[in-house]
Amino acid sequence: MSAPVSSPDDTALLRIDGPIATITLNRPAAFNSINLAIAQKLEQLAAYIEGADEIRVVVLEGEGRAFCAGGDLQTIGAAAEANTVTPVVGELLKHYHTFIETIRRMPKLSLSSVHGSAAGAGMGLAFVTDLCIAAEDARFTPAYAKIGVSPDGGSTVGIVGTVGSRRALQIFLSEDSFTAQQAHEWGLVAKVVPATELKAATRQLAERLAQNPPAAIAGTKSLVYQAATTPVKQQLDAEEHKIIMAMNTEEFRAAVKKFTSKGK
Repeated sequence: MSAPVSSPDDTALLRIDGPIATITLNRPAAFNSINLAIAQKLEQLAAYIEGADEIRVVVLEGEGRAFCAGGDLQTIGAAAEANTVTPVVGELLKHYHTFIETIRRMPKLSLSSVHGSAAGAGMGLAFVTDLCIAAEDARFTPAYAKIGVSPDGGSTVGIVGTVGSRRALQIFLSEDSFTAQQAHEWGLVAKVVPATELKAATRQLAERLAQNPPAAIAGTKSLVYQAATTPVKQQLDAEEHKIIMAMNTEEFRAAVKKFTSKGK
């Protein structure tokens, strides 16, 4: 499959640089809020990245002043007024949730790079990725309870698995918003950097992650996400299977040879 060609007016842009793919949410006038067009585009880009063997890391970022303001409330509000919420939001989430499933499933690491506002499904997107780096000015806003709804867009998937149920309830139901530093203290953000350094720091972290061989990335990600719900014997069997698969690669043989030759 050839790489999708991005045009400047696409709702999400794809850039590939060696083993690193960058998806840029590209609705800056709407603070990169999620509508049907962007959900469909994200689904398409994620499907391509999942099947591209040369890509090891995918970075998610937002164009303009915000990372992502969540679901497009103009679209959703109009559907509520017209009593068409079920088909309209159902269609949007069908594509957007497929994108989220692909990001979590793919044997590559995903890294969100967050600046400005990350609200609602935008907050969910920031934390459903495998890792998150944030600018000091990043602000995370649950938003759901304020408008009388429950979380979507992978929000409970990423947050509950990291902070646990009690902290998740606090975030969703009693936090108006929280800072990048708070998110770092709760384990949701790996690193906080000055806003002017976010792009360079994101690139540096993505390059560091991409140094890991594909088998190490795929095996580790799979094992980590299944550990909480897998019986011990089954998890140990999975560890055995994954490590033997990785040990049968050229990358492993070369690494061991390099390591064992150091003392000679």
